[in-house]
Amino acid sequence: MRGQYGDGTEDGKRVTAYRSEPDVPPDSRTETFVAMKLSIDNWRWADVPFFLRTGKRMPVRNTHIVIQFRRAPFVLFRDTPVEHLMPNQLVLHIQPEEGISLQFAAKVPGPVMRLGTVDMNFEYQEYFGKHSSTGYERLLHDCMIGDQTLFQRADMVEAGWSVVNPVLDLWHALPPRNFPNYASGTWGPKEAEELLERDGRRWRNFEK
Repeated sequence: MRGQYGDGTEDGKRVTAYRSEPDVPPDSRTETFVAMKLSIDNWRWADVPFFLRTGKRMPVRNTHIVIQFRRAPFVLFRDTPVEHLMPNQLVLHIQPEEGISLQFAAKVPGPVMRLGTVDMNFEYQEYFGKHSSTGYERLLHDCMIGDQTLFQRADMVEAGWSVVNPVLDLWHALPPRNFPNYASGTWGPKEAEELLERDGRRWRNFEK
C-alpha cells in the first residue's frame, strides 16, 4: 500500500500537500507512505506475518517494533464475559524515547471476572538519567574507531533490495491514480488500515 500526503494540519498549523512543496512537480508520483505485509518462507517463521509501515507528515515521529503474541489455542475463560482476550504485546521503542514496554491483561481484583490492561514500561532516560544519542552518532563513532559490528554487509543490503525492487518495478509500471490519498497529520490512507483489518488486526498508533 503506497500513499502521498495532501493538505492537512500538523501541530495545529495548516500544511500543504507534497505536490505543493518547493521543487516538487505538480504531478509527482513519489510515495511518502508505504505499508506492507511480508512473510518469510521457512519453518521458523511460517504463518508469522510482518507488517511494516512508514510515512511522512504523520501525527508523530516515532520508531518502534510491536511484537504481538499468538493467542493460545485453548481459551480458559471461554464461557465468561472475557471470552475474547486482548493479545499480549511487547513493544521495543527505538526513537525518540528508547525503552521497552509490555502490555497484557490482568484480572481486576474482586469477585467479578473483569480484565484490565496492564502496561509495564522501561525507559533508558528515566532509569539512567542520560539523554540517549541518535543512531547516527553511534555509527559515526564506530566508523572512526573501525568497529563494524552495527554495519550491514553488502550481501545483506542486496538481499533487502531483492525484496523491495519487485515492488518498485510494479509501482513504476502502474502509476498511482489517487495521489494524494491521505491528509497531512493523519496515520495514512484508509487502505493501510484495511490491510490489517483483513487479518483481524490493527496498527498501534503512538500519540504524543
